[in-house]
Amino acid sequence: MLKSIVGKKMGMTQVFDDKGNLIPVTVIEAYSCVIANVRTVEKDGYSAVQLAFGDIQEKKLSKAQIGIFKKNNLSPKKNIKEFRVTDTNEFSVGQEIKVDVFKMGDYVDVCAMTKGKGYAGVIKRHNFGMQPITHGQSDRTRARGSSGGQGPQKVLKGMKMSGHLGNEYVTIQKLLVVNVDTEKNMLLIKGSVPAIKTGTLFISNTLKKVPS
Repeated sequence: MLKSIVGKKMGMTQVFDDKGNLIPVTVIEAYSCVIANVRTVEKDGYSAVQLAFGDIQEKKLSKAQIGIFKKNNLSPKKNIKEFRVTDTNEFSVGQEIKVDVFKMGDYVDVCAMTKGKGYAGVIKRHNFGMQPITHGQSDRTRARGSSGGQGPQKVLKGMKMSGHLGNEYVTIQKLLVVNVDTEKNMLLIKGSVPAIKTGTLFISNTLKKVPS
């Protein structure tokens, strides 16, 4: 079974478990995903499944995109996302993937584009401390400080500096699935996930070791 799906972040709320403990959860509405293509080792060199999601008018797509869906007799979709699988024998083009691929107690990895926050300094971007406010340093309190030091007289790669904050893909691993609503096609996942409200989330079975 393909334990991956694409969803939309609806917001956060809180629920209580059987023991009365309060659990903060993220509400995710799963898209109605359709398999648009199946990649095989014999033909493509690797095994994967491409999920198409998001209804869109045909006139808004390019001819190449329209050809993908017409070739497989599928209605036009806005996006296509590829997920790697070990075996493609159980998948076929046109097969619908719903939220029931997950169950309560599963652990998932959630990947999404984080909220863009524009250009930020090192204090906000990397949690640097402020410089002393004394000795007349009126404009240096939030400055980064020297980038030099002993050794080669150059700025080393990877040094923390000011720059664009957010607007990058981030994966949060090993999040617990608290509840699955198959009627509404929705998921409740413990904790927070990246992306703005209504942002697109890519949810897959976790790669980390989970408790037995």
